[in-house]
Amino acid sequence: MQKVLITGGSGLVGTELSALLKEKGYEVAHLTRSKKDNYPYQQFEWDIKKQEMDEGAIRFADVIIHLAGAGVADKKWTDDRKKLILESRTHSAALLFNTINKMPKEAPHHFISASAIGYYGMDTGDKLVDEMSDAGNDFLAEATKKWEASADQLESLKIPTAKIRIGIVLTDKGGALPQLAQPIKLFAGAPLGSGKQWMSWIHINDLTRLFLHVLENNLTGVYNGVGTNPATNKEVTKAVAKALSKPLILPNVPAFAMKLLLGEMAQMVLGGNKVSAKKTLNSGFTFKFEQLDNALDDIYSQRP
Repeated sequence: MQKVLITGGSGLVGTELSALLKEKGYEVAHLTRSKKDNYPYQQFEWDIKKQEMDEGAIRFADVIIHLAGAGVADKKWTDDRKKLILESRTHSAALLFNTINKMPKEAPHHFISASAIGYYGMDTGDKLVDEMSDAGNDFLAEATKKWEASADQLESLKIPTAKIRIGIVLTDKGGALPQLAQPIKLFAGAPLGSGKQWMSWIHINDLTRLFLHVLENNLTGVYNGVGTNPATNKEVTKAVAKALSKPLILPNVPAFAMKLLLGEMAQMVLGGNKVSAKKTLNSGFTFKFEQLDNALDDIYSQRP
């Protein structure tokens, strides 16, 4: 039985991934700021600010999956928020690196880090980008580059390292979809800006299976965690309305309104990325949800 240590294990992806790994027979443990009672997984404590952690976590881990990081779209991007978005990712990876570096005989044999398609920039237009495409030069791209560089430190310890650049994760338990669906439920849904911007999405079931695929096949390098059929903002909005059996009766939300509401973060929803899943497919991975309608039907059919 392989032992998998997860950072960010109580988050949106971490919760689903932990359950999948447990179902598949893996022993799962989480790194946490403070231990919780009646928790379903073994817990090890760490303090990223103090750069301290329970070294037992490293002795436990055959594999580390690094998901920790402050939510990019949770709050407006003030200078302090930007700093937190970056440092929650890079400082946590630095703590893992420094701890493992002190105990080389206990080093895990595989390190898998989350990343984001924000690497390519918040607006890449209609161009299809892949893992070999250049990085963007906006805040999110710069933060993601540093995030990946912090993960790459583990390679200097001769630990095989993989990075999964995650797209828009479809689940009704959090992230982008509930924010998109809420106004639609209130009969106030509408495409944003031009509505032509690309959204490279992936069903959360496929994303967690992709992490498992990378783990079980000992893959290294970068893989895009996106589905095979990106859709425009207008197409996604229409598909969500259809899945919820709600009409769309309002005109598009103008770009200036989004900029007033969100500030710099508006670039995330007014821009977009059309991202290739070809390398992921070529690695032998098979998607369960290739069509947007099927993905949304699966998500909303599970509602109580």
